Amino acid sequence: MSIKIETIFKNNEKWIAEKLSNDPHYFEKLSKGQQPEFLYIGCSDSRVTAEELMGLEPGQVFVHRNIANLVVSTDNNINAVVQYAVEYLKVKHIIVCGHYECGGVKAAMHPSDMGQLNSWLQTLRDVYRLHKHELDKIEDERQRFDRLVELNVIEQCINIIKIDHVQRSWYKTGFPMIHGWVFDVRTGKLIDLKLNMAHEFREVRKIYDLKPGRFS
Repeated sequence: MSIKIETIFKNNEKWIAEKLSNDPHYFEKLSKGQQPEFLYIGCSDSRVTAEELMGLEPGQVFVHRNIANLVVSTDNNINAVVQYAVEYLKVKHIIVCGHYECGGVKAAMHPSDMGQLNSWLQTLRDVYRLHKHELDKIEDERQRFDRLVELNVIEQCINIIKIDHVQRSWYKTGFPMIHGWVFDVRTGKLIDLKLNMAHEFREVRKIYDLKPGRFS
């Protein structure tokens, strides 16, 4: 069903009225700034909304979304978001959240020429290449699809620990903690992949550790 632009503005008026009925000072408080403890990096998919699925309110989570929740080292957008979240907002947790039935991941499983998307999806195809041995053993296509979603989340969490702003904060404060989640659009459940990022960092430290001395 098509939604008219006018409907969105009417919905906004209803939302404002609802918020003010619960708290007459809601927007006054909201305008004073933000102190989120979470940075959420998720997919742009219209079915996956960060605050709603986490049960949080505006001001409680800093959000970055892109196709297939990728953390690409050459993407100035994601790097700026991470730096601002870590150095200025002092977030305690960074969450990478993928989701089952992700169109970007599906495209990586069935490569084709997608024009401008090719360079972006290359990161996903690299994840497939890195784990091809495991994935090709999974005969059921949906299970293979789901596993690639999970592996992509893991690889993007590893990409986060390579970022200088994150390492700098670790050496000073011990934060942020990094979490890998998957949202199951079939059930509505959030799944914690229970990653041990301290272990992962030890595994790749020889290659990616930027050394605390460089940040002093």
